Amino acid sequence: MAISETVLILAGGTAVLSILFGIRLAMRADAGGATVAPRSDGGEAAGGSGAPDVAGVIALPPLSYLEFLAAAAVLEAVVTLPVLAAHAFPRYLAGAVLAAGGFVMIVMGMRRFQAAGTNIPPSLPTTALVVDGIYRRTRNPLYLGTTLVYLGLGVAAGSFWAIGLVVPLLWVINTGVIAREERYLERKFGDAYRAYKARVRRWV
Repeated sequence: MAISETVLILAGGTAVLSILFGIRLAMRADAGGATVAPRSDGGEAAGGSGAPDVAGVIALPPLSYLEFLAAAAVLEAVVTLPVLAAHAFPRYLAGAVLAAGGFVMIVMGMRRFQAAGTNIPPSLPTTALVVDGIYRRTRNPLYLGTTLVYLGLGVAAGSFWAIGLVVPLLWVINTGVIAREERYLERKFGDAYRAYKARVRRWV
């Protein structure tokens, strides 16, 4: 049985993004885990709560996006919904624009973290509160950018499943990642983070 174009795009996108994520992890490991070291106060967050100096997210966010993208590919293979299958060129163009915008946003967010000398993965301690650059417009440019890349692939593939799954995906990111990061940053940076949170939106 022939594999549909939609499944090929989703599966190929999942494979490419998985490789990029794997390369990123390998580069980090090859650098000897070159991360900003936690403070010498026993590894606990500020505020005397005794909580570990990490956000405690449910999983590294890129893995959640990859899992939902892979799920969309499987669903398309099992239950094809050709609702968005027509108009290939407009789909490719719109998808490319969304994905490109997402990648730009991710790079801008990562560069601000690197300039501030703080860790990027939420599984590591945050050592500085970044509020400038793109972080003046959104508190989560990395997740917003990754969502745009995900949607770009879904639109390019014409996948009703991929676009529909963005709702539960964002619920997972909001509750399992962002909300936990916000509690952690509030414990660690106190009023400075609360003031930032009050003036800049979570997404857009």
